[in-house]
Amino acid sequence: MTGSVQQISVSPGGVPKVAIEVGKVTVLGIEGDGHAHPAIHGGPERAVLLITAEGLEELVAMGFGVAPGSLGENITTRGIPREEWRVGQRWRIGAEVIVEITKRRGPCSALNAYGPKIHKAIFDSIVEAGDPTSPRWGLSGFYASVAVPGVIRPGDPVVCCD
Repeated sequence: MTGSVQQISVSPGGVPKVAIEVGKVTVLGIEGDGHAHPAIHGGPERAVLLITAEGLEELVAMGFGVAPGSLGENITTRGIPREEWRVGQRWRIGAEVIVEITKRRGPCSALNAYGPKIHKAIFDSIVEAGDPTSPRWGLSGFYASVAVPGVIRPGDPVVCCD
């Protein structure tokens, strides 16, 4: 499985995150990114949040006003079906960064900015049970730890290392 980085996003905390041209990825996330609720977001096991551009496009088609960075993701990918993402997978991003998917992201109250129905659109009991057969699988994104830090840029390849 191979895709690419469409956008790298950061914020001082909360949503939306805004695009940056170069991301310095550390074991605690992307330099310059903050978390409004550090007990819930961030830390070594939730260093970065990845979401697919195609998933965001699905949400736009459902009537939600989202764009890359809107859901708080740090890395928006293109070209890898969201249905293929799994906890435990390792992904090389660019020439040096390697991340490992650690958990599905659950719906967050900050997403209510995009309408109260977004929670049901991105997450259901099947996703909560860890079953990738849900039509909502991956719409809320995936947290990852950083196994190998480095620098990433939009357009960099994203390749599964499993």
